[in-house]
Amino acid sequence: MATAINHQVNPSQIMQVGMGFWASKTLLTGVNMELFTLLAKGALSAQEIKNRLGLHERSIYDFLDTLVALGFLKRKGLKETALYSNSDDANVFLDKNKPSYLGGILEMSNNRLYPSWHNLEEGLKTGLPQNEMKNGGKPIFEALYADETKLSEFIRAMGGIQMGNFMAFANKFDFSNYKTLCDIGGAGGFLSAQVVMNNAHMNCISYDLPPVTPIANANLKNMGVAGKVVAQSGDFFKEDFPKADVITMGNILHDWGTADKLMLIRKAYNALPAGGSLVVIENIIDDNRSENAFGLLMSLNMLIETSEGYDFSAADFKEWAQEVGFRKVNVMPLTGPTSAVIAIK
Repeated sequence: MATAINHQVNPSQIMQVGMGFWASKTLLTGVNMELFTLLAKGALSAQEIKNRLGLHERSIYDFLDTLVALGFLKRKGLKETALYSNSDDANVFLDKNKPSYLGGILEMSNNRLYPSWHNLEEGLKTGLPQNEMKNGGKPIFEALYADETKLSEFIRAMGGIQMGNFMAFANKFDFSNYKTLCDIGGAGGFLSAQVVMNNAHMNCISYDLPPVTPIANANLKNMGVAGKVVAQSGDFFKEDFPKADVITMGNILHDWGTADKLMLIRKAYNALPAGGSLVVIENIIDDNRSENAFGLLMSLNMLIETSEGYDFSAADFKEWAQEVGFRKVNVMPLTGPTSAVIAIK
């Protein structure tokens, strides 16, 4: 006998999420083929797009009109008479020739993460990474840092997706009582650059492994902040952190297990003066673990990509920070699902 249901049920959410890979893969394919970069130069017909990208006749309208329906393209006319152009958002964020391009993370999602996520069930059953390591490849960071091209692409991808958060942090955080900042795992130097561009009195260190230094220096020069930000080489696992009034970590802690998280927080504590701040920028999971779906999905991505990494809530971070000796922890919302948790010594 069927159980009575007292409220109206609707399968639309189940279907939308369950079939969500259709829309995702359509967008990722467009990014990977540089469709949006092509259309940033001007509107084109379907036939012109087909010829430029080497596509087949069969599904060209379905592909382009799906992107219209999803809001990533605009269209005037229909089928043979149609002209396609980028939506405003796509024109800003998916044109490879603009500094605002964040398609790097989408390219990586298409080329690396999409196939790896196919094995999520196996990861949940084994607790083991499901990326290149599964077939005997090197751990993700070891592989990236050994290949200059891949490392540069990765840094560009991470910088693109985090830029809005770095800008929000640089504007919202009160730097008035501080003079120096060290960004641990600073990658391309983007966080430090935003801080000095918005807080003229600050001087920053962007700290990362030696292969990153030339990439960071080139970025800092291009952004006109080389005199205010120093790209310093070092290994944050093996060496003490540089002394600074503020220590930042953007998407660093979630790469590691609990013991390493505590070790890094302790190193930050030791590098700070009394009153100094440790700022951790991540997709902080809500304390009830029921609202920030992206943060929870990112934690599953750490299962796919790392041996022990996982994302965490503000309550988790507060527990670790207090164990190390920090006296106070605050939360600062940034953009979308991202927040900064701030521990004060």
